[in-house]
Amino acid sequence: MIVPASKSNAHLVRLSLAGGAVMLSLVVACNAPEAAREPAGLVADAPSLAFTDVTFDAGLGDFRHETGAKGDKWFPETMGSGGGFIDYDGDGWEDILLVRGGTWDAPETQLPALWLYRNNGDGTFTLVTEEAGLGGVRAYGLGIAVADYDNDGDEDIYFTTLEHNMLFRNDGGRFTDVSKQAGIAEESTWSSSAIFFDADRDGWLDLYSGNYVKWSPETDLFCSLDGDTKGYCTPETYTGVPSRFFHNNGDGTFSDWTAKAGFLPAPGKALGVAELDFNRDGWPDLVVANDTQPNLVYVNNGDGTFTEIGVMSSVAYDENGKARAGMGIDIGVVDSTGEETIFIGNFSKEMIGVYRHVSDGLFIDRGAVSKIGRTSLLTLAFGLILFDADLDGDLDLFVANGHVQPEIEDMQEGITHAEPPHLFMNNGDGTFEDLAPAIGGPFAAAYVARAAAYADYDKDGDVDILITENNGPVHLFRNELINAQGGPVTSNMLRVLTEGQRSNRDGIGSRVIAVVDGRRMERRVRSGSSYLASSEKALTFGLGAATRVDSLIVQWSSGAVDRFANVEAGQTVLVREGAPELIPVGKGGASLAYR
Repeated sequence: MIVPASKSNAHLVRLSLAGGAVMLSLVVACNAPEAAREPAGLVADAPSLAFTDVTFDAGLGDFRHETGAKGDKWFPETMGSGGGFIDYDGDGWEDILLVRGGTWDAPETQLPALWLYRNNGDGTFTLVTEEAGLGGVRAYGLGIAVADYDNDGDEDIYFTTLEHNMLFRNDGGRFTDVSKQAGIAEESTWSSSAIFFDADRDGWLDLYSGNYVKWSPETDLFCSLDGDTKGYCTPETYTGVPSRFFHNNGDGTFSDWTAKAGFLPAPGKALGVAELDFNRDGWPDLVVANDTQPNLVYVNNGDGTFTEIGVMSSVAYDENGKARAGMGIDIGVVDSTGEETIFIGNFSKEMIGVYRHVSDGLFIDRGAVSKIGRTSLLTLAFGLILFDADLDGDLDLFVANGHVQPEIEDMQEGITHAEPPHLFMNNGDGTFEDLAPAIGGPFAAAYVARAAAYADYDKDGDVDILITENNGPVHLFRNELINAQGGPVTSNMLRVLTEGQRSNRDGIGSRVIAVVDGRRMERRVRSGSSYLASSEKALTFGLGAATRVDSLIVQWSSGAVDRFANVEAGQTVLVREGAPELIPVGKGGASLAYR
């Protein structure tokens, strides 16, 4: 029996999942809602799904995002906060990096803008901001992107802010601000989500930095829901700022190739960006989720330059030809077609966008068919992440919701400021069912959520969730997945780490395929995605009852391909580009330091 963590207020409800069938199997919290109590007829051999909010017991309870709000209702106050995972010290345990936000006071009076928590390896975290060299960072912060841009074996940080973005080089667990010498210290701009990816496949990670709108306290506009009281504006009233693309020169510096690479003109108002390879030519493409502007789809021309095809791809607008308020984004293969599906979070009364690639750069809108659309109509989706929550082999969708207008529940029926999340479980065919209400506990609570990220932070083999709140705390949801015998599910998965040689060190842009009993599962090594967030780069393949992966195929961003046969389940392996054998680095979800 698993006991809910103290101070967590979690209600654990176990769900049995087998072949798309879902049945409640156990309620272990005595204060769980009556509606969550188990029905008769249990699935005896299915794993059980439950999550616990372990924020306080993990040592994250002191964190709180700061908006600086003093009643002026300035637009940026509604947008943060970002956060996610980073293994900053290379010990194999995922640490947590959070964006504190900011105030409108003088910089010297503010708290550090970034809060870094070291994973102690026992389920707890310790604040190490000062020791890691981040204690002096002052900014009105928004989001993070994490990757090894200089290929030296440790993870670096790109920090987006309301003014000047920052690049922090990691030198053995201590960070140095190298923004100016690296060439990314652009003019003062409100930035949002960012992504590292190897646009030209030269082995060095380039950087796409999303920008939002032109705003300052001096240009702040009066907006109102009731025509009388000032409220927070939406982006229609402001001019968008085009995003920027920085080419990695391979010597620690970047060059602004925004125009040269084909990223201009652009409408701006970008909030989410994700990488994919929808045409399977080996070159990374990009999708950008824009707020009240058409979404953008950039196809790689095969040389690191891009052509924008959003309208032609049918991803730019909704089914009525209207641009939606795009927020977070994630992309993955969620059915047996082998084609990638784009998921974009949108505003309340705008369903989550679901676009599956068909052929030749054309995507089909599956918002209604996927059964996600109607369920998501009244919520405002910011961060969203694809991961295999129940280790059955297909990708599920978690959505962090929260409105931007505190007064919305007084103005529009059925819409609230704080909102519960969605957990759309994949039926295996690209249709989904939101099981968050049935799970209850932390999924029944309401949040003004923004970023969402995932990692197996406790190395038990299943994937956990981190979400941030606007003007509120962070939340860590531990996945309590157990097998039918009541034990851990460490034998029901394979975790894969990638290390490039000709490719970039992280292996970002690599396509990894696991074949089990004739079934192909695909994952992609990426940074970015979601909203203002960073998730782990390790790939988790849920194997159900299978005891081995028949074939593991890694298609590196360099073009090289490595293949391995009969890979034992229940372990974490490192794939080193060009190496003849896999390198075991731990049993179950556990992994040793390998950087």
